Amino acid sequence: MCGSRLSIITACLAVINLCTCANILMITMGGTKSHKIPFWELAKGLIPRGHNITFINAFSADFHMRGLEEITPVSVVFYVRNFTNWDLVGARMRGEEPVPPQDMVRYATEVCDVLLSDPETQDFLEEKHHFDLLILDGAYPECALGFVHHFNVPFMYINTVGFYTGSLSIAGNPTPYAVTPFLSLAYTDNMNLYQRTTNTLMHLLANTVHSVLIRWSLQDIIRKHFGQDVPRIYEMSQNVSFILQNGYAPMTYPRPYLPNVAEIACIHCKKANPLPEDLEEFIRGAGDAGFIYFSMGSSVKAVNMPIYLRQLLIMVFKNLPQRVLWKYESEDDVVDMPSNVKLGRWLPQQDILGHPNLRAFVTHGGLLSMFETVYHGVPIVSLPVFCDHDSNAAKAVTDGYAIKLDLSTLTAEKLLWAIRKVIHDPKYREEVKRRQYLLMDQSETPLQRAVYWTEYVLRHRGAKHLQSPARHLGVIQYYLIDVALVIIFSCILIYYILKLLLRMLVKYLVNSELYVDRKHFKVN
Repeated sequence: MCGSRLSIITACLAVINLCTCANILMITMGGTKSHKIPFWELAKGLIPRGHNITFINAFSADFHMRGLEEITPVSVVFYVRNFTNWDLVGARMRGEEPVPPQDMVRYATEVCDVLLSDPETQDFLEEKHHFDLLILDGAYPECALGFVHHFNVPFMYINTVGFYTGSLSIAGNPTPYAVTPFLSLAYTDNMNLYQRTTNTLMHLLANTVHSVLIRWSLQDIIRKHFGQDVPRIYEMSQNVSFILQNGYAPMTYPRPYLPNVAEIACIHCKKANPLPEDLEEFIRGAGDAGFIYFSMGSSVKAVNMPIYLRQLLIMVFKNLPQRVLWKYESEDDVVDMPSNVKLGRWLPQQDILGHPNLRAFVTHGGLLSMFETVYHGVPIVSLPVFCDHDSNAAKAVTDGYAIKLDLSTLTAEKLLWAIRKVIHDPKYREEVKRRQYLLMDQSETPLQRAVYWTEYVLRHRGAKHLQSPARHLGVIQYYLIDVALVIIFSCILIYYILKLLLRMLVKYLVNSELYVDRKHFKVN
């Protein structure tokens, strides 16, 4: 009897689990591999719960997981690879803009057309797939909104670039320019008058360029591939169900988010595993001096850096008592490599950052690297290159666990001083440990939070009750400019009415007085 009841209960639970499983389509149009990582981690959290994930991106799969299908259209892979084969560091050292704004606009339009024109993408759209939810990259979701129209289902964002506020603002979230630094500026949320003026102008300029790009270019591309009945892009983007924001107040900034936003910074962070034996043996050779880790991330290829900078780095590393692990894409290009330096095409970054003998991390300042360094409690020297690197570094400097150097004025002496400073001055390690404690002091992990809200949107078919009507307001209505004008004109109207009434009253009184005087004169 008990066995049959148990079988019935098990069957019911299986049916419930089957009914709550969902088919989810993830899409990122990001030009660097770091955009994939939050999507991967969310997929890893959703798949064990029975969900099926299809993931469209521009980078070939690094691993295979049951329940995850990655679609990487060949033409998109080649386009992004060619577009990002750039010398970002050299441009920054020359004082130039590493990625000029016109190139960013060109990327947005070209990669969209390349993706939607690719035969693999077109076959995918014609196969009549069924999805229950779409999860897009909030850093550039506009092109992927065509898929939202095609599948006609709710959609969410993972806002992979934590300091980008465009998608948040369109969804109705307040983004006050007085305390919201523009993502490419080295400002914090504490700005003086000049900085607030520059910051405001940068936000307004970016919004203008974005509006022109959407209305005059991307809208036509999407309608070309999905039909002329596709709604306006801004209209679709306002209906985002939920935003998983790649930020967290102790590491980014406190923000006035709406209820349909949850912070998931460090969703990819994990405890360190033992290093491979060859790396461990190399580190042991340093003894108590420990070692330093140097990496410019996935977007900045060290192999493309100028020869001058490579020579500068070799000179600095040669004069350090510590050993150095250097992420370098080609082990054959560097000559005269010091014996205390080991190169690696790929290095397990989080396992390295969690190693007890690591003394400092020299980094480009990418957002995920900044999260990881706080998670593992390591002080850093930051060499910002482009995009959000400057704003990330500015926040880390303000928080007290980083020294920021400018590549355009970098010298061997400055870099050597900065590395020694973060190693030997205890305040840098103390401050990063304090941030680490703040990061860890959460009631749930970022992944648990992301999974919960994803399934919440699925359960409530878009969770429209969390959306704010502010998303439908234009600039004039949202900032009450029309109300201010009504009040101003009303005050002016009241002023003139009172002025007219006062004149009439004075005239009446004067005339009355004259009339009385005339009457009195006649009587006399």
